[in-house]
Amino acid sequence: MFYAILAAALVALDQLVKYLVRANIPLGGSVPFIPRLLDLTYVQNTGAAFSLLRQHTWLLTLTSAVVVLVMCRLIVKGFFQNRLGLFSAALVLAGGMGNLIDRAVFGFVTDMFQTVFMDFAVFNVADCCITVGVPLLFLYVWLYVGRDGKKEARDDGAGELPPDGT
Repeated sequence: MFYAILAAALVALDQLVKYLVRANIPLGGSVPFIPRLLDLTYVQNTGAAFSLLRQHTWLLTLTSAVVVLVMCRLIVKGFFQNRLGLFSAALVLAGGMGNLIDRAVFGFVTDMFQTVFMDFAVFNVADCCITVGVPLLFLYVWLYVGRDGKKEARDDGAGELPPDGT
């Protein structure tokens, strides 16, 4: 239940920040946020990261919807068995849902965080969730998926010789 609340809170935070940026900063405008680190810059991104696939918003919308549905299904089916798995799933789900809402409602994703100290793509809260959640998800799969079954197979004595050696 905690992870569902976490995902919902992150989606709400993402949508709130995007709303505030759209309401208070003109398109292309910029406002200092954290001096010498981040500015808030209102960008409408019809593509993916670094504006890739700008002309294929429908494909990105479909991909986001599939990711959200797959994550929901994996969560409901109990695929994630520990905190790392559930936390990473909540992050990926929140990020996918946050950007899916934008694509479905506006036809673009609202981005706003622009690094001042280096040239980097403008991003949003949902992007942060995905950027942290996906590597954690890979780590979860690498460390835990399939290991429980192997442990149970060893514990049931299968493959061991009987005490008399025959």
